[in-house]
Amino acid sequence: MRAVDLAPVDPADQTQRPADLFLIFVGANIVATTLQVGASLPSSLGPSAAAGVIAAGALGGAALTAALAPTGSRLRVPSIVAARAVLGHGGAALLALLLFLTNFAWIALNNAIAASITVRMAGGPPAWWAVELGVAATLIVLGGPRTAALVDRVAVPLLLASGVVFTVACIRTPMPAWPVEAPPASDLVRGLDIVAGYQVSWLLMFADYPRFVRSGRAAGVAVFLGLALTALWFMPLGYVAAAVAGSSDPGAMVTAVGLGWWGALLVAVAALTTNFVNIYMSALAFKSLRPSVSGSTAVWIVGGVGAALGFLSSGWLDQFAAFTLILAGGLVPIGGILLAHYLVLAPPVNLDALYTTSGPGRALRGISAPGAIAWTCGAAMFAAAGDIGASLPALVTSLVAYVLVFKWQARRART
Repeated sequence: MRAVDLAPVDPADQTQRPADLFLIFVGANIVATTLQVGASLPSSLGPSAAAGVIAAGALGGAALTAALAPTGSRLRVPSIVAARAVLGHGGAALLALLLFLTNFAWIALNNAIAASITVRMAGGPPAWWAVELGVAATLIVLGGPRTAALVDRVAVPLLLASGVVFTVACIRTPMPAWPVEAPPASDLVRGLDIVAGYQVSWLLMFADYPRFVRSGRAAGVAVFLGLALTALWFMPLGYVAAAVAGSSDPGAMVTAVGLGWWGALLVAVAALTTNFVNIYMSALAFKSLRPSVSGSTAVWIVGGVGAALGFLSSGWLDQFAAFTLILAGGLVPIGGILLAHYLVLAPPVNLDALYTTSGPGRALRGISAPGAIAWTCGAAMFAAAGDIGASLPALVTSLVAYVLVFKWQARRART
């Protein structure tokens, strides 16, 4: 299997174990950005409300991605190719561009977090750490999904051990005075959208790695457990650490709980493992936009630019919550559209039509009307429903809109 390949996976190559798929998602989510989600929640929530918000958003977001994972195993194509059946070739290209650009921010964010903590713990110039981590992650992605899985077999146990140390440190640290009054409803819904938005950011990975697993059911379970368990563990740690530190800065959080050099090790390894999937997804998106570019070139472009952005800008952490909400506004409706097409309507899929705009792919040329209308309606609902919780209304709106327009278009075609 080549590192970055848009072609369907041969059934004979669907040999990846569900346990390895689980490790890939665990390695992607036991990361400093997951801690940062908890740290970005409104301080007015208090432990009980924060736990409820995290549980609802983490489980719901993980379930959405996991529900689509069997589609990846069945179609054996990357997520961005599967999206062509829903959005058309033109609409999928817009989605690929969105994914390509936003993943630069994720890669840069991981490098910024790593620099924040590593400089406090070990000193030295942040640029050195950013470049080293970026190059290491890029080299591993070049080896393909199997290489990433092999590295995660070593990295994930190390991350789990570091996570245990972080947990113990938080338990031993004296807790601050928590809010006594009930949190405002606006803070509850904002917190839920931050958590759900972060989990849904993995949505466009629903087929990229599961396509290498033969059993769709096993792939769905592996994805759900990998995303849900890690979020339920690490987000509360981030919330507690930020409350103790009085700051959401990763370096201040690690110092406040007395984590020491384990904190630097956790973030360094975590930034490496999560950037496996960020670079891989973005390289696939770039290949879908420029098929003539080699897979290795796409990986080097994504990894190199992401590392450079993390070095050049220190403002990524300050905009983390806002970035997550913006990303959720674009991706939550896509989740509803994909669910509507592949799980509710479930029309037959012609794989040839996903790769050409002539012959069987003529109907998918340009931008799909059902996809465009549903995406617009869902995004508008997300923007309008911010005061009452935007994720669920946006998801339902895009799903219902897609089903209605798709059926109307089908009836019109028959008559």
